[in-house]
Amino acid sequence: MKNLEKDQLEILLNIIGSNPSLQIAHFAQSGDRITDMLSEYCHIRNYLYQINALDETFYNTVSEKFRDRETTVVKYFPLERRSYMMQGRQYDFIFVTAEIKDELKSAFLKRVHQIMRNAGNIIIFIPKKDRKAQDHWTSLLEEHNYVATNTITDMFQHYDVIISKKMHGWGG
Repeated sequence: MKNLEKDQLEILLNIIGSNPSLQIAHFAQSGDRITDMLSEYCHIRNYLYQINALDETFYNTVSEKFRDRETTVVKYFPLERRSYMMQGRQYDFIFVTAEIKDELKSAFLKRVHQIMRNAGNIIIFIPKKDRKAQDHWTSLLEEHNYVATNTITDMFQHYDVIISKKMHGWGG
């Protein structure tokens, strides 16, 4: 993942707000700036930030970097797992900066839906102006009971951002 513009990322993080005891999960395979900023953001507010590293090299890097940070947990996380539920945690925000293969997207969204709190948000980064990827993600989100899907196209130089919400009572 190319580094995101720091000032724009700070603006995006404002959607998280300042509610007590938030939990944030991040599916990533690279990206120093976003992991650094999310970790710092969560550390200051005493939120839990779990990095689900899809790549073993990335896992080793971020494990070492955040080993002394109590609010940041790093897990090696193959997407092919049957269930994403760990320790009964439910997350308020799910960040997805990893590239998810088309054949895994549907199962991914279904499994992520189970670990999100009601009204939780999923935030997916896709390549800039990739209309096919945007349409595919949007269609899958709708199919898997996510609502209020919007795309931010003018925030980052290399990425568009899709944001969608899990609604209470929708899809289990």
